[in-house]
Amino acid sequence: MGSSTDWGLAISVFVAAIVEMVEALTIVLAMGMTRSWKSTLYGVGTALVALTGFTAVTGYALANWLPRSSLQLIIGVLLLIFGLQWLKKAILRSAGRKAMHDEARIYQNKVNAAAAAGEKVRFGLDWFSFVVSFKGTFLEGVEVVFIVITFGLNANNMPVAIMGAVAAVVVVLLAAIVIHAPLTKVPENTLKFGVGLLLTTFGTFWAIEGLGALTPSHTSLEWVLSDMILLPILAGWVLLSAILVKILKVPADQVPVIEIIQPVSVREDA
Repeated sequence: MGSSTDWGLAISVFVAAIVEMVEALTIVLAMGMTRSWKSTLYGVGTALVALTGFTAVTGYALANWLPRSSLQLIIGVLLLIFGLQWLKKAILRSAGRKAMHDEARIYQNKVNAAAAAGEKVRFGLDWFSFVVSFKGTFLEGVEVVFIVITFGLNANNMPVAIMGAVAAVVVVLLAAIVIHAPLTKVPENTLKFGVGLLLTTFGTFWAIEGLGALTPSHTSLEWVLSDMILLPILAGWVLLSAILVKILKVPADQVPVIEIIQPVSVREDA
């Protein structure tokens, strides 16, 4: 794993997976410590089984149903959309136009919601803990799977993408075991800023290569500097982001203090 693409692939997947796993861990800890560890872990396990099936089906479909140039174009555009969403939020937070993500408050909100929820036992499980843990793990996991599959297939290096995600999961779990609490000290906005930059960089790289699918030959376009063009593309996105933060910056006394978090809920007929 020596090329810039391989390193960028591993770092992008690793950092993105850490962000998603921290958010999933917050949900799991809130449910387990407030209500039922058994039901919470069953929810996590069920979500992991569902994610495995989702990964297999999605990965097979993308790898076998699309020619490489079309795959690059579609995935490149998706990465751009996905990355720009992360980048937009990070820029607004850095400029003071959006409150910083507060993992401690999110955890407390989920604990309060779990404590306030009524007791409902089905099949020997606390249904609230099971459903909330399942939803949280599955939804955060889908984002990780999306990044692993898109990066792995486009870079033609699934092992590196998978290793990056696995390493992130191991790091987050070990950190949680050591401190026995939500990872509130993780600089999540900084990580999201970095992931947004990496996703938009690779999205730009692959989307432009994939434009070859629209040509008569249907073959991928080639960059002048090959993989090394990733560095100038990244620099361009960093410069643009810094300019936008500067333009959008608001006075410190007008910065929102806390991001509003919607309480966790489970429908009665869930």
